[in-house]
Amino acid sequence: MKHARVMLDGQLHDATHDATHDATEQHGRLLLDDGRRVEPHAVTWLPPLVPTPRPRTILALGLNYADHAKELAFKAPEEPLVFVKGESTLIGHRRFTERPAGVENMHYECELAVVIGRTARRVRQDDAYDFVGGYTVANDYAIRDYLENWYRPNLRVKNRDTCTPIGPWRVDAADVHGLPGGPMARALKTTVNGKLTQSGNTRDMIFGIPWLIEYFTSFMTLAPGDLILTGTPDGVVDCQPRDVVVTEIEGVGALQNTIALRA
Repeated sequence: MKHARVMLDGQLHDATHDATHDATEQHGRLLLDDGRRVEPHAVTWLPPLVPTPRPRTILALGLNYADHAKELAFKAPEEPLVFVKGESTLIGHRRFTERPAGVENMHYECELAVVIGRTARRVRQDDAYDFVGGYTVANDYAIRDYLENWYRPNLRVKNRDTCTPIGPWRVDAADVHGLPGGPMARALKTTVNGKLTQSGNTRDMIFGIPWLIEYFTSFMTLAPGDLILTGTPDGVVDCQPRDVVVTEIEGVGALQNTIALRA
């Protein structure tokens, strides 16, 4: 099942994808928790994440696809290159991401995001999927103008307000695990103003999802609601104000947002 969180008339609602009248995601309606059915454009979309009792840990992979490392002229990592993001960077579907004035390289990054489903500590790869609650789509924007060196690498590049759209859906893990090839065989693509600019597949990750869960939980505890953003393939391009960017992952969803200029 696909879950969302939305605002309508000032009220917060949990919602699901209503395929009763139209099975396609683009044209399907939202079924709200009060029983109403509404059009997708009638609501304000929030990140599709259940609130957590403590601050959410958001781990993000850099250069987790060899072709993306190559296009940025970096060597593919031999161990995961990971950074932490704050929750304030998250926004929902159909929202606006701010491009700072004067920057020259603002890149989208289509990524499969793993939502942890239960407390995970010292998890083996073979058991890793048992600890996943769901999946969603993330667009992990990077302002590469601020990338200085390996000692101050990613805070201003990646942890900016509005620069991580996520959603529209949180898809139950069992639904994705039941797809052919599961989460490690999902096609990814990005379009900018309707033009295809990025295409890849999660099977090309350097460090796959089970391996990452075993790696992270070998030295830290992951809690329900924590996120792992798994990196992006090659094909990133600069985004300009008013560009409409759609990052889509097969079987998970199509996440749309628009670039706005920040004065």
